[in-house]
Amino acid sequence: MRHIAFLRAINVGGHVVKMDQLRTLFEQLSFADVQTFIASGNVVFGALRKAPDELEHVIETHLKKALGYEVTTFVRSRAEILDVVKRFPFDEREIADAQVYVLFLKRAVSPAERKALHGLTTALDAFETGSREVYWLRRKAKERAGEPPPPIERVLKVAATSRNITTVRKIAAKFCQ
Repeated sequence: MRHIAFLRAINVGGHVVKMDQLRTLFEQLSFADVQTFIASGNVVFGALRKAPDELEHVIETHLKKALGYEVTTFVRSRAEILDVVKRFPFDEREIADAQVYVLFLKRAVSPAERKALHGLTTALDAFETGSREVYWLRRKAKERAGEPPPPIERVLKVAATSRNITTVRKIAAKFCQ
């Protein structure tokens, strides 16, 4: 079964990991056909284990031992990635002068958390939830470079890692068809 791992803390904050090293680390776990996609911690692999939480634990444990720091991992199936792309909640005209991120979460968002997340909505930031994802529309993103992001993880009380929707769409097109 093919999976996509989105790794947090890869090639940011001084944690530099070359993609060939990352592939080797995944191959050490006996994963098959390991491929990386851009240098931001996106790994596609085959594994006999099917439970995402089990895969996440195995990968996180191995990467911490090998790299010396925690690498929170978010595993999704090919079908889940296709669903993330299919459920894209924003109109393409809305995103003309914006950036859209998908935040991958460790678990689903509760109704109360969803309400709290929508409380972060402003004229410049909009949020929608998927199954274990949050879509974040960031308007006037270029003008807001360097501005701190909204406290999404604090509101949801769950770890997340984000990818631009363009990256998620490219992963879906290349690895999930």
